[in-house]
Amino acid sequence: MRMPVEDRRAALAQAALTVLARDGLAAATTRAIVAEAGMSLASFHYAYESRLALLRDVITLVVEGERAAVAPLLDLEPTDLPGLLRAGVAAYADVLRADPGREQGMLELTHLALREPALAGVAQEQYAQYRALVTEMLVIAASRTGMRWRMPAETLARFVVTCMDGLTIGWLVDRDDAALEPQLDMITRALLEHAEPARTSTRF
Repeated sequence: MRMPVEDRRAALAQAALTVLARDGLAAATTRAIVAEAGMSLASFHYAYESRLALLRDVITLVVEGERAAVAPLLDLEPTDLPGLLRAGVAAYADVLRADPGREQGMLELTHLALREPALAGVAQEQYAQYRALVTEMLVIAASRTGMRWRMPAETLARFVVTCMDGLTIGWLVDRDDAALEPQLDMITRALLEHAEPARTSTRF
């Protein structure tokens, strides 16, 4: 029975992410991806019009994986904002440590997309999805703890994504877990500087 196109796309995106994480972006050719997925080149062209379209689905797959790692934390008790924020940044660090190749591959994708005309817009879409996820988590975390942000959550999300990029590269270079923990504390404290009880004014 023929595999539905959506299932085919999902399998190819997962295969692409596997190759990217294991072997790097340069090795993530169409042939390598279909071989990883156990499919033919014809199957790829049936599912995707281009490698660019596939890479966009890979970005979404990565973001959804990060969402799955962070979202359950919002239901933890006690629901205090410092605890939620610290748990959230720690969850990202756990994702990084569990699969360093994936995060390195995504950084490679960003840098290539900024130089390669054929990948125009990919880096912008990648970071728009990162910021949207963090914005969503910040809004939910504040709401569930009776707090609000004194500036737009979107602005804070951009700060968090920027911090996490630096944190990611630093850890990939030295793999120093002990040095990573204080950085997570610092990001948490920096965010808390912009939080206050929701009753004092209208929530963003």
